Amino acid sequence: MITLNINGLRVSVEEGSTLLEAARFIGFPIPTLCHMDGLTPYGACRLCVVEIGEGLKSKLVSSCTYPAEEGLKVRTASERVMRSRRMVIELLLATCPQSKTIQDIAAQFDVHQQRFRQEHEDCILCGLCVRICKEQMNAGAIGFHGRGDHRSIGTPFDIKSEKCRTCGACIYACPACQLRCTYTQQDAAICGGCANISPPCLEKDIFHDMMCYMNPCAACEIKRD
Repeated sequence: MITLNINGLRVSVEEGSTLLEAARFIGFPIPTLCHMDGLTPYGACRLCVVEIGEGLKSKLVSSCTYPAEEGLKVRTASERVMRSRRMVIELLLATCPQSKTIQDIAAQFDVHQQRFRQEHEDCILCGLCVRICKEQMNAGAIGFHGRGDHRSIGTPFDIKSEKCRTCGACIYACPACQLRCTYTQQDAAICGGCANISPPCLEKDIFHDMMCYMNPCAACEIKRD
């Protein structure tokens, strides 16, 4: 067992635990976007940052990837942490404002506007779709392309992947399109949300009437005729 200090409390966790797991184990909430239980930690979104150390030697680290260490002092909601999280939320809102998942996180942290150039991207490069496809579905049909500003997600050589089983796991995990289909009336079932996304490994003709190809829709669970 490893003993560390989280927000002034002495906590004992199993060796190999991350700071995110340790904090959540005792009830300290830490927001995440690129993290999902059962998948390899990635540390892309930086929402889960916490402050470790003291004084001038303190620093921000992603709690989902940083291991719990003996005697480590951790603060999950210091002024520095909260300022960093709100900045990340503003950047996410500027990148993908149509995501209900990001909107909910922004509301939780009282972020109602952002100061950056507005974009409407379909992908925030959180890597959830890539990891769930490889680690849970054992397919590996999609992956990352390029670097920096040219980084994207798709199939090898941007052609339809023979490994894709159209299981829908990538769409289920994606926070950029998850829960876009929020309609409950049958006559309003076609929300148009799927028109805004480009499936990373599926051809467009798999989608019918701009609805998700899954039946029922993974987001709104409205059965089509």
